[in-house]
Amino acid sequence: MPRNEPTEVTEEWDGGRSSKRRKAVRYAVPVAVAGVTAATIGLVPAFAGSGSPDLPKISAQDLIAKIAKSDVQQLSGTVQVTTDLGLPSLPGGMGGAGGFGGGGHGGSGASASPQSKLTELASGTHTLRVAADGPEKQRVSIVDKTADYTLVHNGKDVWAYDSGSNTVVHNTAREDGRHGEHGKPGKHQEGPKDLPKGLQNATPQELAQQALKAAGDTTSVTVGDTAKVAGRDAYQLVIKPRQSGSTIGSIRVAVDAANGVPLKFTLTPKSGGPAAIDVGYTSVDFAKPAASTFSFTPPKGAKVVNGDQQRAKEQHGKGGKGAKDRKGLKDFGGLNVIGKDWTSIAKIKGAAGAGGKDQAAKGQAGKMLDSLGSKVTGSFGSGHVFSTRLVNALITDNGTVYVGAVDKQALIDAANAAK
Repeated sequence: MPRNEPTEVTEEWDGGRSSKRRKAVRYAVPVAVAGVTAATIGLVPAFAGSGSPDLPKISAQDLIAKIAKSDVQQLSGTVQVTTDLGLPSLPGGMGGAGGFGGGGHGGSGASASPQSKLTELASGTHTLRVAADGPEKQRVSIVDKTADYTLVHNGKDVWAYDSGSNTVVHNTAREDGRHGEHGKPGKHQEGPKDLPKGLQNATPQELAQQALKAAGDTTSVTVGDTAKVAGRDAYQLVIKPRQSGSTIGSIRVAVDAANGVPLKFTLTPKSGGPAAIDVGYTSVDFAKPAASTFSFTPPKGAKVVNGDQQRAKEQHGKGGKGAKDRKGLKDFGGLNVIGKDWTSIAKIKGAAGAGGKDQAAKGQAGKMLDSLGSKVTGSFGSGHVFSTRLVNALITDNGTVYVGAVDKQALIDAANAAK
């Protein structure tokens, strides 16, 4: 049975058609993984079916263009998400700030906030049911053994419902895709084009669009064997870093042979073993979903939280929370990115100060760091490296953090160069 010959993409792959190249790259695949911490990677897997379909040969250039030209806006299906970063299972409610749903810090509505669900997707296997009908209507449900979580966007309304706590968070959307403030809907024309950041990344399409940011001299792009995914014939785009310091071995994107929609996203670490992130459809239908799919009425007895009002309250510091958050932000010197592409490293300068310097290495804090991470030294001083199968972080004794999908030596080199 014929196979696609590996075809590598270089910086000259488009023969000088720069505008077409920019469009293809925009829709193809970036390396945002390098700057994402392990706890915020909420992603998915789908399983290739048995057999490799006999498809016409295609070059990597043409397959990227096929993804770029795909204009599918209507679909429904089931996605399985498997994440194996070498982290323990994370309980719900330990997510980040409650920017979208409000209450992500343990306040009212915290369990229904989308951010509170991201940590649950950071480990283990999860099933999502998804549906979309253009930029105005999307629905994602996380199906759990004990409770379900549903997020619905329909025009200016965005609803988040957690059946476990029987809590609903309601937000409104403004023209620019952000959410209304002070409990009032902003001027609305289009509504947000995507689901909230984080949960929107739990589909193969979004992951694929974030994986090929640059098909240049730091990246090898080829076409692998064909596959069956969710019962559909697919080509497979294989992306590999050329930069030696990256912890990423390869990214494989299964692309629907008929319509160019990414059906599966698999990221394998350089260290080998099972995929760290495996995202894909187990079933998919490209017919228009029923209008009722995007209707939502709060269940009887559910607690309904006005997310716009809660967020506005937090932003204005009522109850002390907003003021504390702003103070916390001032304690950090900001975030800088060192390096490029696959070896990008985020540098976050902490509050060192005369009193805080070297405190992380002393007393009980130092003993705890020694037990959790490996002690390292360099011309930057000393610190501890904390590792997962994909993302590593160096925390220096003066509080500066270096994090990325790079190996330990790359972090040490970055700290040495930035001292």
